[in-house]
Order: sequence, then C-alpha cells, then structure tokens
Amino acid sequence: MINGYCIGGGVGLAVCCDMRICADNARFAIPAAKLGLGYGYEHIRKLSDLVGPSRAKEIFFTARQFNAEEALQMGLVNRVVSGSMLQPYVDDYAETIAANAPLTVAQVKHTVGEILKDPEDRDLEKCADMVRACFDSADYEEGRKAFMEKRKPAFQAR
Repeated sequence: MINGYCIGGGVGLAVCCDMRICADNARFAIPAAKLGLGYGYEHIRKLSDLVGPSRAKEIFFTARQFNAEEALQMGLVNRVVSGSMLQPYVDDYAETIAANAPLTVAQVKHTVGEILKDPEDRDLEKCADMVRACFDSADYEEGRKAFMEKRKPAFQAR
C-alpha cells in the first residue's frame, strides 16, 4: 500500500513487493542522477523486470517524479484507488488473497520468482514439485468439494 511519496529507497522497497496498490495522489521517483548515486545490478534488474528496460532507464535518467497514473501505465503499480478508499481496498484485497489456497499462492509466487531468474539459475524441479504438492493436498480436495457444493472452501495449507 503506497500513500503519498515513494522516493528512492521507497521505490526499491515497493519493487520487492508482490503487488503494489497506491492512492491516486502517490508520487514515485528515483533521484539518483540528481545526487550522483549509483544503484547496484540487482536493484536495477528488479525495476527493469517490473517496468521494462526502457521505463527503468527513463525513471533513472530523468530522476523526475511520476504520478500514480504514470506508475500504473508503466507497470510500477497494480492498482490506483482514491486516497480515502486505499486502506479498505487493500484490506479487502488481502482478505481475498488470504481466502485462497495457500499452497497454490505459494507455488505461483515461487514459479514467478524462478521465471525472473536467469535460465541457468532456475529450479524447475522445485516448481514441478510444488505443483504436484498442490494436486496431492487436502486443500485441492477441499476446493473441488466446495465447488461442487457451491460454498466457499476452508483451506488448511495441507
């Protein structure tokens, strides 16, 4: 959840998050070029993976502030909501995710992380193991049963 200014290290922290939801008044910038700072490979790579190489260069080269709509357009944030609705929206979003099968959410999070790695560093076997674990889980059985019974599933992460 981003409300207000997200500058420099704030952007670095935000980029590490799975999702970013911001208020419509949020502002984003990395002013390194105005300060003479250097950013390491991993920090620039994470931003570039998120917004693309051209946008990452624009963010660094211009050192200017981007508004919430620009951040959304470039993929820096997932959603923009009004400031007064930010907290309830994020709370509802988190509850929605928490109600889903935790093994599936963890498997997708891990697999997306592997996709972002260099091909020679990927652990595709662990990805496959996590998929199998989902299918072998009691949660998968509960999900199918709840679907057939037209009710919300009660996942247990097992």
